Order: sequence, then structure tokens, then C-alpha cells
Amino acid sequence: MERLKSIDIFRGLCMSWMFLGHLIEWWINPNYLWLRTITFYIFDPIGAGGFLFISGVSITLSYRKRLSKVEEFKNISYSRIKMSYFLRAFFLLIIAMIYNTAIALTMGWLSWIWTWFVLMTAAFSLFIMWPLFKLSKITRVLIGVIIWFISQYLYALLSPYQDQLNLQGIFYHIFYNDYGQDPLLIFFSFFLFGTVIGDMMNDINNNNNPELRRKQLKKKMLVQICLVSLGLITFGVLFNFPSFLSRNSLSWLFYAIGFDLLVLLILIVLEEYGIFNTKKSYRVFFYFSYYSFTVYLGHNFLYFIFYEILDLVTIWIAVILTFLVFSLILRQVYKMWGWKASLKTILGKLSFELAYRIEEKKRRD
Repeated sequence: MERLKSIDIFRGLCMSWMFLGHLIEWWINPNYLWLRTITFYIFDPIGAGGFLFISGVSITLSYRKRLSKVEEFKNISYSRIKMSYFLRAFFLLIIAMIYNTAIALTMGWLSWIWTWFVLMTAAFSLFIMWPLFKLSKITRVLIGVIIWFISQYLYALLSPYQDQLNLQGIFYHIFYNDYGQDPLLIFFSFFLFGTVIGDMMNDINNNNNPELRRKQLKKKMLVQICLVSLGLITFGVLFNFPSFLSRNSLSWLFYAIGFDLLVLLILIVLEEYGIFNTKKSYRVFFYFSYYSFTVYLGHNFLYFIFYEILDLVTIWIAVILTFLVFSLILRQVYKMWGWKASLKTILGKLSFELAYRIEEKKRRD
């Protein structure tokens, strides 16, 4: 498998839902908030959880690919890969804190400077993940599940102290803040599970024979991941029905990761077996994937356009038209500026180049 367009499609789906979901949340009249609730129940698994999951997949594929080139290219070393990785995480954290500060000042809630919006969760996930790359796949899975159970216990223990100026209230704010966002203790496991799938895909990637690759795909991923994903979805639904619809529950976590696994597996199979033409079928999602961070930051300017004034009919007209217009804008941006308008790509290039210069300076000194 070369660069899998399935990853772009999946990430594009996540960003498309986050884009549409935020518009619905911001623009719907409070009298119709049940619509927001229903749509979130249906699509939330491919929101922040799905985005962090696919980020774990893609960062693992990129990391393993760079490691394989250490012996092949003299200008790439393990220390450079490590430094560029942490620089990327650091730059993302700086952007996340600037974003949090802007939101906090705009809304007048200074406590939101420390809020687990997805950018900050992604940045901390990168920092934490580095030493875990050395662990086996099954160990990472076990760690992710254990974190979920610990997070549920801590939340039950600390949530009564929310907004209180005591030690427990401070810990609640650090670990959870607004539970409706993307707390690290809950959503890091999605990233961690993504690295496991990324390693499985990398193992298959190393085989250049299409027939053998498909056999490996069927043996290592199709059957195993299909059974696992269906099992997780079933467990999540039945464990505490119907709480699997709410991200506040442990049931939702198992249901959501199972859902994400199944969607990604379907996309991989469709692409690998040529069931659809990815060159023509995925362009809109590609733009939302390629400019994922840019879209996430940029779409916030739409917050006040129809703030809480749309009804059950106008909300769909507004969000669909806005999505189409935004897609056309991204298409033109891609044609005119390409990677230069992609914050995700800029961070990658900047961190790798800076790591190279730092390494060269150390050698000269």
C-alpha cells in the first residue's frame, strides 16, 4: 500500500462532521437543541475521537517510514526524527494554547485558557506517545483500556467538585475542565489505538507484491479487525444500553472505537480492491483532510453569523450551503497555494527542517 487515500477520506469525514456539527450547535435556535443532540448521537464517534484515532494511524505510518530511511539516507538520523517529532508536538501545543486563549477572551471565560479542545489533546497525545512506540501492540491496547477505566473512576471521584476552589476542584479542571470537550484522559486512548492500527498497516505496507499484500490484508486486518470492531460495537451497545449514545459513558468509548475501526476497515478494503475510484471520489474529503488544522481554526469565524437563530428547515439549508462554499474555497486554496496553506504540513516541514539545523549546529560545535 502506498499513501492510503482511505486515511485522507477518514480524516476528511471527521473534519467534515466537526465542521457541520459545530455549525448546527452554534446556529440552531435553543428551542430545537434536540436536533443537535440527535445528530451528535449519530455522528459523534467520527468527531474528535475519530480524528485522534486517525491521527495516531498516520503519525505511526510517518514515523515508521522515517525510521526505515535512517540507514538509507545520511541526512536522516534517529536523533533528527526524535527532535522533529517533539518540535511538531511543541508547535502544535503553542497553537492550541493561542487558540484556547482566543476562545477564552472572546467568550469572557478565562478559565477556558486550559480547556481540552482537540488541538491541545492532540499535542499532549504526541508528547506522551513517543516512549510508547517501543511497546508491543497488545501492550498499547491494554494501556488504552486501563486508561479508560481509570478516567471513569477519576471523573466520578472529582466531578462533584467541579468549579470549586479546592484541591479536588483544581484537579477536575486540569483533567477534565469542560467534559463536553475532548479530555486527554479519555481521548488519548483513541490516539493510542490508532498507533496500533498504523503499525499493522505498516507491516502490510512493506510488501510490494499486490497479491501477497491482499492476502496479508485479509489475514491480518480484514477478519481480525472486523471481528474486533463488531465485538466492540456490540459490547458498547449492550454494556449499558442506551448510554452508548452519550460520550459521558464507558459504553460510548467502546462503541466509538469499534465504529471508527469498522469505518476505516471498510474504506481500506474499498480502496485496496478497487471497488471505488478514489482519484475521483474523495476530493472533497481530501481537502478537509489536507487542511484539517486550517479548517478547525478557520471555521470558528462562522460562529456569530447565524448564532442561535435558525429553525429546523433553515439550519439544513445554511449548513449545507456553507459546507459547499467552504469546500470550493478549499479547492481554490489548494490550487493556488497547495501545502503552503496547510498548517499540518507546515508544522511537519518546519519541525523537520529545524531539527536538521539544530543537529547540524551541534555537530559544528
